[in-house]
Amino acid sequence: MRGPTAINKYAVAAFLTLFCSAVTAHSETTGLERYFAELADPDYPGWARAQSDIERAWSRSGSPAMDLLLKRGTEALDAGDLDAAIEHLTALTDHAPDFPEGWNARATAFFVAGRYGPALSDIAQTLRLEPRHWGALNGLGMILDDMEQPERALAAYRASFALNPHQQDVKDAIDMLEKALAGVAL
Repeated sequence: MRGPTAINKYAVAAFLTLFCSAVTAHSETTGLERYFAELADPDYPGWARAQSDIERAWSRSGSPAMDLLLKRGTEALDAGDLDAAIEHLTALTDHAPDFPEGWNARATAFFVAGRYGPALSDIAQTLRLEPRHWGALNGLGMILDDMEQPERALAAYRASFALNPHQQDVKDAIDMLEKALAGVAL
């Protein structure tokens, strides 16, 4: 089985309409353009530092209390306690709705729990706040692939890979989907 069947094509279409709409919000990472440019260059030798700097900036909400909720949520997720993870991360998104990483972390928890509808909603919010979030785009690709939407999954993976071409798992997913879609076209 390729994922929960409760999500139908209409929900995916609605999400993609929302996803493809103009993105205007920016997170606190607006000063990191240089790092994003370095990361996007597949030949840049310092890409790992650029990626780390971006991820470190993404993990800071500006509030120690909100950072603690993110930490507790991700620790619960790592421990496999999905209910606690979702609870902590919901408190985070409730109290810091402009913090993209809170939405992304909760999307990950929902995805792991097999709750694709809420995961898609949180990915959309993450991307509204931080359109350069390659992890959220990767998650979108994984969900769409599980939902047997290969063309849309491929588009999400390609968008993620354009931002960060150092993701071997994303490259592999792109290659696999391109081959699968080429076989369908024959």
